[in-house]
Amino acid sequence: MHTTARQHVTRIETAIRSGLAARSSLAASWARSATLYRLDPAASSGVDQRMTAAELALARERMGALLPTAAPHLDRLFQTVGGLGACIVLADADGVALDRRGNSRDDGDFAAAGLWTGTAWSEAQAGTNGIGTCLAEGRAVTIHRDQHFLARNIGLSCSSAPVFGPEGDLLAVIDVSTARPDLTEAIGGLIGATVTEAARRVEADLFSQTFPTAWLVLVPGTERGIGAVLAVDADDLVIGATRAARLHLDLSGDLHHSPRPLADVLGQAVPDGFDDAERGVIARALARTGGNISAAARALGLSRATLHRKLDRR
Repeated sequence: MHTTARQHVTRIETAIRSGLAARSSLAASWARSATLYRLDPAASSGVDQRMTAAELALARERMGALLPTAAPHLDRLFQTVGGLGACIVLADADGVALDRRGNSRDDGDFAAAGLWTGTAWSEAQAGTNGIGTCLAEGRAVTIHRDQHFLARNIGLSCSSAPVFGPEGDLLAVIDVSTARPDLTEAIGGLIGATVTEAARRVEADLFSQTFPTAWLVLVPGTERGIGAVLAVDADDLVIGATRAARLHLDLSGDLHHSPRPLADVLGQAVPDGFDDAERGVIARALARTGGNISAAARALGLSRATLHRKLDRR
């Protein structure tokens, strides 16, 4: 075993024996790789085993609208980071790379490293790495060089972000990896922020496609960038929520089949009697007609006199 690889293996074994996993998410991932998945950090093969073309085609088909929705965002991401000698991979929830972007001059190196379509990068198969650890922890991660579990991967720096579906389930991971030795951990962090932004944009597009006729409401008290959005129908019922919205508002379940009033979801005290509802309908009709009572009465299917009586009772 090469000296660097031996030192890497010793570092991992020492961290696991010392109980560092209880205090470090990185060491916890190392521990999962060694004890749960029984991987050998010195292993020199495994991740480069690829799906057949037929298997890959089926896996891509199962992704439905995600791949075409993500494609323009992956293109823009590659325009941003491709000059750093990076490749971009989109992997499914099993960690299998289904789409990628890369410079042709670097393709040979990335193919040899297993960063190619049809290869699996779950923690169970590749140990601690950007794609697999992102899936395992459900959050954006950057795994920089010797933070990888397998010694064969310590030349890579990988930044990954999860893509959550319209119902809050983890659908995919977007990863940017580079083998440049001069890439600092700080630069890796900046790349990570860019990857996360791309993932949020993919989520937003998937969400709007799923609820094309709904109002999209940004959850109050959250930053726009985290993507906490509700889908609200014409009856002010919440029929969908992004994962960020679900976490912020403690929402669960199938909102499409069991919708909830927007006011209840947001914790707003809104009167719910028939008189109050009627006043709201009249107020909206007047607002739409610029205060024109005759036009508002026609829109409501009422006579002008009836609308006047109702207004007098307000």
